[in-house]
Amino acid sequence: MLIRHFLIPAIMPVLFFVVAFSPVDLLGCRTRGLIALSLALVSGLAAIGTAVMALKGRVKGEAGSEKWILTTLILAIPVVAMLILA
Repeated sequence: MLIRHFLIPAIMPVLFFVVAFSPVDLLGCRTRGLIALSLALVSGLAAIGTAVMALKGRVKGEAGSEKWILTTLILAIPVVAMLILA
């Protein structure tokens, strides 16, 4: 469960910040921006999906819905960072 709800979703913020803080000479300004935007978009869509799964689990009364909420918060980090950095 630790891998599914924490480690795999944590890859998206790490990738986002690696791209966002890479030197301009490495990728170029436009390419870095487009890659960071696409990572934030994919992460945001995944966060919406996990939020729906958490809501379904909470409505059904399943015990693991709190873990999906944590996953949603982790996946929302690149979206918030994109809004702050932009």
